[in-house]
Amino acid sequence: MSKSKIWLSSPHMGGTELKYIHQAFDSNWVAPLGPNVTGFEEDLEVFLQQNVQVAALSSGTAALHLALIQLGVKAGDEVICQSMTFSASANPIVYQGATPVFIDSEPDTWNMCPVALEEAIKDRISKGKKSKAIIVVHLYGMPAKMDEILRIANQYEIPVVEDAAEALGATYKGKFCGTFGKYGVLSFNGNKIITTSGGGALVCHSEEDKSKTVFLATQARDNAPHYQHSEIGYNYRMSNICAGIGRGQMEVLTKHIALRREMNQFYAELFKNTTITLFSEPNTNYFSNHWLSAIILDSYENREKLRLALEKENIESRPLWKPMHLQPVFEQYPYYGNRVAETLFQKGLCLPSGSNLSQEEKSRIKDALLNF
Repeated sequence: MSKSKIWLSSPHMGGTELKYIHQAFDSNWVAPLGPNVTGFEEDLEVFLQQNVQVAALSSGTAALHLALIQLGVKAGDEVICQSMTFSASANPIVYQGATPVFIDSEPDTWNMCPVALEEAIKDRISKGKKSKAIIVVHLYGMPAKMDEILRIANQYEIPVVEDAAEALGATYKGKFCGTFGKYGVLSFNGNKIITTSGGGALVCHSEEDKSKTVFLATQARDNAPHYQHSEIGYNYRMSNICAGIGRGQMEVLTKHIALRREMNQFYAELFKNTTITLFSEPNTNYFSNHWLSAIILDSYENREKLRLALEKENIESRPLWKPMHLQPVFEQYPYYGNRVAETLFQKGLCLPSGSNLSQEEKSRIKDALLNF
């Protein structure tokens, strides 16, 4: 009999999601608006603090796209983007006809390197191309070096968009990721720390920005008795059904963060006397939600041996994100940095990190790793 699959990060329901879904059905709010949408946004606003305004959307990609639109990114512009990330961080730049400029990682947090960032800004300006925005990613739930990045961004007057899709609940110096930049992006995809099955949100710092986001996300319909449109809009709003799932998930968010961090400690114990390096916070300024626990091995060959050994046991693992500047679709765009992201990709592996892993599954993971 084959062993059941152990997933990298599977959805984890809290139990109260159905209550909100039934309320939506009972009240016939089966639409991209309604009490659950409003309630979910309010729940997120209370959680994130900082007096933020949150617009619930169909995906994190939609949120990033609307952020760039509101920053005035157009065809021919340039947008700086972290290279080591999922393609959804960079795709919206191209949606707008703009050019992504990719930045290498630094080894402490694996996120955007401030040194390479400033080098890129100076070089692009010297070429007559000042970037319209900086997209920084909090990779695997680890906060980026926001003090340094914001200092540089402010010096050159370039707005920052935080891709906190993987970092809900993570903090830098006590402040939640997604609340530092002009805009913050959240994701509630099925594999995230909480899910709405599919969905995202844009974190704003004014009611005006939130209202504009909702306007653009609902086909940019003008205030008129008939259907009138003065600008291009999008079908990006979250449904009341999905938001109901989100409301239930918000009730267990803190618990899920604690369980993900427990999984990271589980791996810390396993690897403490080995040459394998576990991705962890550089110091107490950083609090990662450890959405995914990841490790660095001593070579590409050993990373692949471990990945295949886990696969043989029906345990999912995955190489770190392949940097965007190495992707066939993006390889023609500018890149600044050394080879930090490339080295991480070659030697890094993400391990099962779900908040719903059973003791039996943990034992299987432990045995497979110890055997390797």
